[in-house]
Amino acid sequence: MIHINRPPKSRNPQSLNPINSLQNPSFSQSRMPSFLSKSFLRLPPKSLLFPMSTVAAAKSRLRGVVFDMDGTLTVPVIDFAAMYKAVLGDVEYKRIKAENPSGIDILHHIESWSPEKQQEAYKIIADFEKQGLDRLQIMPAELCGFLDAKKIRRGLITRNVKDAVDLFHQRFGMMFSPALSREFRPYKPSPAPLLHICSTWDVQPNEVMMVGDSLKDDVACGKNAGALTCLLDEKGRYGSQDFANLDLTPDFKVSSLIEVHSLLKSNFDLTP
Repeated sequence: MIHINRPPKSRNPQSLNPINSLQNPSFSQSRMPSFLSKSFLRLPPKSLLFPMSTVAAAKSRLRGVVFDMDGTLTVPVIDFAAMYKAVLGDVEYKRIKAENPSGIDILHHIESWSPEKQQEAYKIIADFEKQGLDRLQIMPAELCGFLDAKKIRRGLITRNVKDAVDLFHQRFGMMFSPALSREFRPYKPSPAPLLHICSTWDVQPNEVMMVGDSLKDDVACGKNAGALTCLLDEKGRYGSQDFANLDLTPDFKVSSLIEVHSLLKSNFDLTP
């Protein structure tokens, strides 16, 4: 008999005030064991490992899902390596990549540059993003229909620009609200945008799930806010060593948005 651990009922959420949350420099990021299944993984808290109760726990209530955009709701079309090289130069790109094997945070990196150099860098990034907009493709939309049928709120947080979010809404006819672009500061991996959405919805962070394809941006944002987290890993990029290196372990890991649909139905009370 296979026992399925349910998400914990209480997760001690952070304050809904992004400013208060940001003033605390050390957000709780509990280290959890990781194990994979063929579809999705659930990483249970330590207290649920030994012993396992034969009595099924009540399902936790989920009132909203917040999505990353690029690589999660849309098919990746931007050549990020080429963009980083164009901004940093080949030598600097190789150096920074070697120092940051989990990924380069280009926006954070250029914040320390002079205004003139920043402006040039943002222009290069905008050119690459515009090329990406021209080839924008959406992920399968069945999950959004399911959330709408259950009256579960859906929001969006991206490090892309507002124009990209507006085009996404226009082209595919589906709205996410709030939808926060990088014009909202501070952006991911800060918990501020997710806490802002929770406050807007008037829900607790532990009643919300953050879904995205970046461990260092999306999972970090969700964990720091006290929300549930789901890592979308279509190509199997992430393993237990990556979680250990960043001291970040998602609550769930899936290989497609379709699996998120199944995950929500199996593990949560979806009463609006």
